[in-house]
Amino acid sequence: MVRNKAYFTSDAHLGLDIHGDPLCVERKLVRWLDSIKEDAAYLFLLGDMFDYWFEYRHVVPKGFTRFLGKLGELSDLGVQIYMFAGNHDIWMFDYLPKEIGAQVIDGTYEMDIFGKRFFMAHGDGLGDPSWSFRFIRCFFRNKLCQRLYKGIHPWFTVPFGFAWSRHSRKSKLNKPSASYLGEDKEYMVLFSREHAKKQDNIDFYVFGHRHIMLDLEIQDQKRVVILGDWITHFSYACFDGERFELKKFEEA
Repeated sequence: MVRNKAYFTSDAHLGLDIHGDPLCVERKLVRWLDSIKEDAAYLFLLGDMFDYWFEYRHVVPKGFTRFLGKLGELSDLGVQIYMFAGNHDIWMFDYLPKEIGAQVIDGTYEMDIFGKRFFMAHGDGLGDPSWSFRFIRCFFRNKLCQRLYKGIHPWFTVPFGFAWSRHSRKSKLNKPSASYLGEDKEYMVLFSREHAKKQDNIDFYVFGHRHIMLDLEIQDQKRVVILGDWITHFSYACFDGERFELKKFEEA
């Protein structure tokens, strides 16, 4: 068995009932994970894999057993798993590292993969022009606010979290910002261009968050890739050391 590929995906929003059948989406995601388990060396989950996630010391949201079980299987097979905190599943602490051996990344992350340099992040906070979003992001990431939230019983916080998340996602559907805005307006593209001026060793900038599929060369063969989602695109990217491709999961 030769593990010679790195896989990237994001924004499954597992548990979101806007899917119609959330369990059906989870099963499809698991089938994709099963399809890559023979050759995956790395698996990068770039945020918002859960529509809501909050860890208490002894409590996590119920569900997602197929997904978590498959990640555990991949980890046991030797796949290195990196889970990025998104804006919907910010509150990942030590449960996933202990249970499935995943490395949790909160923020940006740089790494050499098969001889190329990658800059990765969920993408929220990287130049997002919305002041309201930036305020909410800072509020949710505040350590004191997190400790206060933990003091409320899960009976109340979990339904509230899912309701808030559902409202947030539905409010964005069919808005102009839900589609590609163009090179001069996509803030992750603008961020990447500015970052590349200061640090010229990055080959690929890879993000989630925007729910669009984008593969764009910005300068000197440097590329920005936005991974899409598992709501409408069912998409992922694959890098084998030579080609970096953005794909949709198509089942036979």
